[in-house]
Amino acid sequence: MSTHSKGKASEMKHYAGKAVFSAAVGHALDGLDLMILSFALSGIMATFAVDNTTAGMLTSITLAGAFLGGLIFGKLADKYGRIKVLTYSVIFFGVFTLGSAFAPNFEVMALCRFLAGLGIGAEFGLGMAIAAEVSSPENRAKSTSAVGLGFQVGVLCASLSSAPIIAAFGWRGLFVVGFIPAIIAIIIRAFVPEPPIYEEHKASGKAHGKLSDLFATPERVKFSIVIIILCTVQNAGYFGIMTWLPKYLNSELGLSLTSTGLWTAVTVLGMMIGISAFGFLADKAGRRPAFWTFQVGAAAMIIIYSQLTDPTALLIGGFFMGMFANGMIGGYGTLIAELFPTEMRGTAQTALYNAGRFIGGASAPVVIPMIAAGHGFGFAIGCVSCIYVVAFIAMFFIPEKKGATLE
Repeated sequence: MSTHSKGKASEMKHYAGKAVFSAAVGHALDGLDLMILSFALSGIMATFAVDNTTAGMLTSITLAGAFLGGLIFGKLADKYGRIKVLTYSVIFFGVFTLGSAFAPNFEVMALCRFLAGLGIGAEFGLGMAIAAEVSSPENRAKSTSAVGLGFQVGVLCASLSSAPIIAAFGWRGLFVVGFIPAIIAIIIRAFVPEPPIYEEHKASGKAHGKLSDLFATPERVKFSIVIIILCTVQNAGYFGIMTWLPKYLNSELGLSLTSTGLWTAVTVLGMMIGISAFGFLADKAGRRPAFWTFQVGAAAMIIIYSQLTDPTALLIGGFFMGMFANGMIGGYGTLIAELFPTEMRGTAQTALYNAGRFIGGASAPVVIPMIAAGHGFGFAIGCVSCIYVVAFIAMFFIPEKKGATLE
């Protein structure tokens, strides 16, 4: 390889690292915000005098906003650029997250959560599109998994900081703190250019993809439906568990709020290791073997975890439950990137993932307390394991594209 080629390769690697880091920071905001909401639920319930099911609807409302935001920002990103649109989405997110801190009643709180959700809707999909477009085929799953890791860094920060912030400032202080990282994300993105593959597409003059293009052919209909199913299962499992895990540990198992944060943080650490392991496995063995391994592991560990009561066993079990249940998160970005072309990749990433996030993530936080009302949170969380069977079957309909060049 010539010196010029080596220099160009090194420059591209450096750019790819910056782009993936930028996407990961944005996705960290997503995780921070949603986990802050989980820790704030008890305070919100007391302040606005609402019950478990009503409070759980705040997560559903946030995800409804994310679904709409995904449709809007995904299309704009295919037209105007990934980085540019992500920056505007963070501004949306930051303003209304701060607004949540000053909500005078539950109705205004719900409105702020919906509007903050609009901004959140872009973070996963466009972050994944950027990571997939700047990485080499042999490292694509590792790159999208790195963006998935960003989400868990945000969740971990919320898990470790929520208790002291609530003690000092109350639940409203959580949403003030949640605004600060948004400013950091905006600054970082000012120094990251658009992915070269997107710039090439833009220069070619090709038409930008439309939402209807996701269902334009029988093959795309199949791919779109299967991806929505997979993302629905992923988010039902994740949000169903993580929304109510702090309350389950606190109210039914008697752990203090500080201990609850520690137990949740260990679960999140398991998720981070799982995400990293998944990325390596998916690039090495293939997309389908990686998903099948983690889907089986998730179903088994959720059942085991729901039966535990000993604090030490909960700590260990939570680590492994987190590892399998959320290890797959980066894989969806890779699957969608490999199934849809550049002109509609932003639309596909945001629309399909957020459709699944809305269906699964919005329903599980409401359904779980309904089941728990009659059978307890342990039984309700255990029921989540059944949905991974559906995801296991769905993977048979996705072609293996390990090492494929993006269209």
